[in-house]
Amino acid sequence: MSSTAIFRRAWLALLKHTLNRATVRLARAGIGPFSLVRHVGRKTGRGYETPLLLARTGEGFVAELTYGPNVAWYRNVVAAGRCEVVDRGVAHRIDRISVIGADEGLRAFGNPAAFVLRALRRREFRLLHAEPG
Repeated sequence: MSSTAIFRRAWLALLKHTLNRATVRLARAGIGPFSLVRHVGRKTGRGYETPLLLARTGEGFVAELTYGPNVAWYRNVVAAGRCEVVDRGVAHRIDRISVIGADEGLRAFGNPAAFVLRALRRREFRLLHAEPG
């Protein structure tokens, strides 16, 4: 395993055990900018809650894949074909996920977030399609 991969794993573990715990509590309460993605582990069958910054659209939610498409929450959602997003305390069923272009993803976030994402050269966006109703 390369030193970059080891560093990445260590960084993700640090986030999981520190920042994520605090942001999960805030997202459950509908406080702040974070939403929760509730998903089921593809190997464990266990339920998970992952806090994310999502942009609301007419079709659902846009996620920027900061750590790429190999993160657990994304792989779990793709494997299951569904998940639930809790945004501002309201649960939304997601029935599919699709790749969207960087321009569309950046537009969904709007400024100043789009400016920051553009400066960081973020190009991986996904649309989490919400079920109607």
